[in-house]
Amino acid sequence: MKAILLTRTGDPSVLDYVEVPTPRPGPGEVLVKADTIGVSRPELLVRKGAYQWMPPLPAIPGIEMSGTVVERGENAIALALGQKVFVSARELPVRAGCYAEYIAVPERAPFALPAEADLEAAACLSNYQVAYHLIHTATRGVPGRTVLIGSASGGLGSAAVQLAKLAGMMAIALVGNEAKARAMQSFGADHVIDHSRENVGARVAAITAGEGADLILDAVGGNAFARYFAMLAPFGQVVSYGRLQGPPEGNVVAALENGLGYLNSGAFRVFTMHTLDDKPELRAQSMQYLIARLSEGAIRPLIHARLALKDARLAHEMLEARNVIGKLLLKP
Repeated sequence: MKAILLTRTGDPSVLDYVEVPTPRPGPGEVLVKADTIGVSRPELLVRKGAYQWMPPLPAIPGIEMSGTVVERGENAIALALGQKVFVSARELPVRAGCYAEYIAVPERAPFALPAEADLEAAACLSNYQVAYHLIHTATRGVPGRTVLIGSASGGLGSAAVQLAKLAGMMAIALVGNEAKARAMQSFGADHVIDHSRENVGARVAAITAGEGADLILDAVGGNAFARYFAMLAPFGQVVSYGRLQGPPEGNVVAALENGLGYLNSGAFRVFTMHTLDDKPELRAQSMQYLIARLSEGAIRPLIHARLALKDARLAHEMLEARNVIGKLLLKP
């Protein structure tokens, strides 16, 4: 089969498109033929050797794939041949394996999909799973009425916009240029703020009639992070889940105690999906919800481009350039 093989870490040139033996499913395993493979930021860290949960090299990178079961190993009876499935490396021993035409996995690992499921949309479910937990788990089930979503035009941010709308929230999309603003307006965000030319705090205040946002999701961190606490509604919460510009900087305690942050009893949480590594029941709960919404057609990912598997290097270059609007997909 064809696959992307990582034998050393570095820039995108280390992603080699090669022929490797097609795996055979062992006892209790199934062989999944890929339909669509998602490209996500953790794979950039794996490629660079900077991921805390690195797979041993050589490795086939990739954390998400949709496809169908084409072969079953001994005693594998839970999934029928031809069954549509979503494979997440969060359910596998290592965070890797999906940049390939086929993958052999324990039969308990794939999530079964209904016959009507769109496999291309299903390949984006890892982003939707993170977005689900940002909205519903990090907030302990009380996300509030309004959410300000940073980096809203990315694969994860756009998933959060869609899930916030499904949860009945007002979704305010925060983006960095005019093209991304237009994309979010078309995608269904209730309001869009372009931080490259607008005062974010003033716009949030105007949109919420001075109330502020109940939930703010930030993937950037960096030295502008503390500004968010002045934009919170009473009992609102800022959730940091990424560090595109480094760790959140500034005096968070001072930001909480000054002005609205103090008077509104604001809160700050750091979130990572790895908190759920030993909580399979919570991962399964979110996937059951998402697969139901996928079946209904309510999950409609924003797709930036579909590239051939052999163009994985280009996909990584595009993602690192931060010009991607939506999700990048690979096709075997």
